[in-house]
Amino acid sequence: MTTGRPSRARTHRRPRSRTVRVLVALVAAAAVLGIAVVVVPMLRPAGPRPLFQMPVSCGETWQLGTYPGHDDFDVDLFPTEGEAWGRPVLASYAGTVTVAGINGSLGGRTPENPQGPRGRGGGYWVKIDHGGKWETQYLHMLEPPLVEVGQKVAQGEQIGRLGSTGNSGAPHLHYEQRRGWDKVETHFDGAPSGITTDDREYTVKRTSNNCRAVS
Repeated sequence: MTTGRPSRARTHRRPRSRTVRVLVALVAAAAVLGIAVVVVPMLRPAGPRPLFQMPVSCGETWQLGTYPGHDDFDVDLFPTEGEAWGRPVLASYAGTVTVAGINGSLGGRTPENPQGPRGRGGGYWVKIDHGGKWETQYLHMLEPPLVEVGQKVAQGEQIGRLGSTGNSGAPHLHYEQRRGWDKVETHFDGAPSGITTDDREYTVKRTSNNCRAVS
């Protein structure tokens, strides 16, 4: 028995489903490739340690320190003479800037208001890739960095000015050296700093040999 109504033509959805599957596969492949580009280089052995120098001006003596809860291998630098605010922050070694911006929030501590509210994290900061899986980080700078992402910098080139942005109690430079994903003991001019664990307060004085050659 028929109703007299024309039957509906069947729609074939298989081609559309196949297209969706192809797109999903392409997206997944792109994601895997992206992860491989990031992860595979990190799995390779690190290159030799660069001859890092202190991130401050040539000939100046600074106090390097840590304290309980600071995190292993983290170093805070304070000048032993003169005003801390605005002192030049220099690249420890030649490399390429990978981060130049704000970590966390800035807070309100300035030379005019040194007891202003603290921010969060590292404030104005810079990261430099030195090749061979070696990296340095510079935190709590006074103002926006003087360099930008992708810029190549020379050892001793100024990248910012010392301040107290982020979670900082006083003007200083928080500094780290990293090998791959791991922080390591800082070395300056080939000598270890002696700052390893944060199980106690520890300070040491070092004189910078970050002296750019005059061409």
